[in-house]
Amino acid sequence: MSHDAVSPNPAGTGAAFFDVDNTLMRGASIYHFARGLASRDLFTTRDLMRFAWGQTVFRVTGSEQPEHINAAREAALAFVAGHDVQDLVSLCEEIYDDTMADRIWEGTRALVQGHLDAGRPVWLVTATPVELAQIIRRRLGLTGALGTEAESIDGVYTGRLNGDLLHGPAKAVAVRALAQKEGWDLAACSAYSDSSNDLPLLSLVGDPHAVNPDGDLRRYARTHEWPVHDFRRHRAALKVAVPAAVAGAVAGAVAVRAVRHRRSLTAR
Repeated sequence: MSHDAVSPNPAGTGAAFFDVDNTLMRGASIYHFARGLASRDLFTTRDLMRFAWGQTVFRVTGSEQPEHINAAREAALAFVAGHDVQDLVSLCEEIYDDTMADRIWEGTRALVQGHLDAGRPVWLVTATPVELAQIIRRRLGLTGALGTEAESIDGVYTGRLNGDLLHGPAKAVAVRALAQKEGWDLAACSAYSDSSNDLPLLSLVGDPHAVNPDGDLRRYARTHEWPVHDFRRHRAALKVAVPAAVAGAVAGAVAVRAVRHRRSLTAR
């Protein structure tokens, strides 16, 4: 876990915390990043499929079970091991501009802007690698970002994490620690997420919001009279979201294989 702050916040105020995947951005940010790396021929078709499967298991189960979290973690780390940190950060910038910027939900962006206009600090809190979270933060002009931190030695990723994924209860722990450090009143803070996995975070603050919520979070939010924001235009798309993600992974893998095949023919 790591954070990237722009400027200190006066003590005694509240902050707003936003999840990224399916809350701020359509789909999984790290999956879009992985596809961007694959299109640049930086890892194999097998790596992409393994990564896509790990992410799918994680999203489908929505589970805190160790085996599911480990599958997602291992898949997310496999494709960065051995790569130079600065090279991947530069690619993050490029891939965000090329394929991720237009995936920001306009409705969530408006919620973010409302907090910024009111002078409140806005932080991302996401299981996404902190390097990618920081780029999103900078592009949107936010205050800071908490994200999962991959270990590096001498500027090269090892394929291990510093700590654990910033997921589920870990988000609440991180936000509580940050609020204590900054002098924020959690009762005056807001939090936004799409997932019932983030109930520990949402329940921590005085102003929780469900954004594009999954079924469990929608029911919980209604029961507790939390605001619900749904910016998805086609509800039917929810029923096929996971199969579509898998199909996208397959399509991406096939495309990468086709490019490599053409290159091998050209080289002969």
